[in-house]
Amino acid sequence: MVQSKKAPGAAEKALVLVAVCLAALSMPLTFTGPAVALPAIGRALGGSPIALNWVTNAFMLTFGSSLMAAGALADAYGRKRIFLIGTAAFGLFSLAAAMSPSILWLDLARAAQGVAAAFAFAGGAAALAQEFDDGARMRAFSLLGTSFGIGLSFGPIASGLMIDAFGWPSIFLPVAGATAVAFLIAARFMRDSRDPAAAGLDWPGAASFTAALALLTYGFLKAPEAGWSDPTVVGLIAGAVVLFLAFGLIERKVARPMLDLSLFRYPRFVGVQLLAAAPAYAFVVLLILLPVRFVGVEGMGEIGAGRMMIALSAPLLVLPLVAGLLTRWLPASVLCATGLAISAAGLLWLSGVPGGAPPSALLLPMLTIGVGISLPWGLMDGLAVSVVPKERAGMATGIFNTTRVAGEGLALAVVSAMLSALTAGHLATAATPAAETGRLGQAAQRLVTGDLAAAQALLPGTGRDLLVTQYGLAFSTLLVLLTAITVVTAIVVFLFMGRRAEEEQPETAQATFCA
Repeated sequence: MVQSKKAPGAAEKALVLVAVCLAALSMPLTFTGPAVALPAIGRALGGSPIALNWVTNAFMLTFGSSLMAAGALADAYGRKRIFLIGTAAFGLFSLAAAMSPSILWLDLARAAQGVAAAFAFAGGAAALAQEFDDGARMRAFSLLGTSFGIGLSFGPIASGLMIDAFGWPSIFLPVAGATAVAFLIAARFMRDSRDPAAAGLDWPGAASFTAALALLTYGFLKAPEAGWSDPTVVGLIAGAVVLFLAFGLIERKVARPMLDLSLFRYPRFVGVQLLAAAPAYAFVVLLILLPVRFVGVEGMGEIGAGRMMIALSAPLLVLPLVAGLLTRWLPASVLCATGLAISAAGLLWLSGVPGGAPPSALLLPMLTIGVGISLPWGLMDGLAVSVVPKERAGMATGIFNTTRVAGEGLALAVVSAMLSALTAGHLATAATPAAETGRLGQAAQRLVTGDLAAAQALLPGTGRDLLVTQYGLAFSTLLVLLTAITVVTAIVVFLFMGRRAEEEQPETAQATFCA
């Protein structure tokens, strides 16, 4: 590992941690903010349901698909360099998003934000892995998770206040400010380090993976509008499958792959990846769907919706740190599985709340989901870097966060498509005139993006209350499905992560797994 000769003091390490946490804080702000602003963005810039969905999905897609490449670049060319490039670009593209004159330019700025965020996060996380050892490293990554929690907790209410006072473009300005401070601190105090054995970026692997993820996401977004049997949708999904297979073949042949497929032979490594994907459908999709439901469908103001979202995300302010402390007495597998089980209980509870119910009926179920997801949230990042040698920390964080963020992007696309299909199905069973049934799919898509007025225009014979009720029934059905997925994930995570490294392979496993 190449780095400066002088060992950093405690104060310098703390400042590096502050810089990385500030950058991490800005990422959920730019994720949850547009969700609250989506109805306002639609009114200001227009756009089809697919174009509006890309406001959130463009960021998640490029963020998730770039993380492994960014981790490899951090290992090869220096963690500090990649972090500084990422934070600078992230701030600039945030300003570009605020000044977007059309929905197309906003979607492009969001995609560029995602690439920059991948550089900042991969470089910063890999730098932390070099600065801290053993228990200190776990605590540092717990603080990193808490920073995400702060962004998730205060992002919706802060965005609601700014939208109400200054309009939707203002939600991107705090992001630019936070990354500017992170850049300045890191430029002064972060040491540069790299993996001397790194062989640069695996360009064929990066290209095939990114293209596969883009095709799959676009296919899922287009399906509600065109239908699952549409030749374009089928072609997009088939193309994604072919490219994923090509990616696997490429990674097997590359001397230094950005995704070490051999690690998937170990149940504990697989368990960590499943844990990374779990919050996507147990928690993250709700950060997007609930504000749209509150503001666009149920008519709540942006500030009120932001306050409601605090119940879901406020536990992330405290409980990730508590989970880190609890590992002194309880295995991580028990804590993670228990947290997912609690989240599943909250999802099931929330599914019983009908559309249009008083806000107070939603608060306790949302709080339960947040409490549950907070337990694994504080452990995931530390577990990710504990399953590979220290010098390959960039690769480890790249794989883990690619699974997490790409899983979130795909989950959002899939869940949105499911909600659209379920809403159309429930509308079809309601008292809708036969002449209007051809517009049910379009009306359902508008409801999913929070455009109740457009849905009413498409179905003029259907009252507002009926639309809200049928949407609420579809939402409840979706939550039951998410509950089942979360329960299964909790069981598998407990079984896989409960394995000892020595049980997997006495020599190789112990060299690979440090936890």
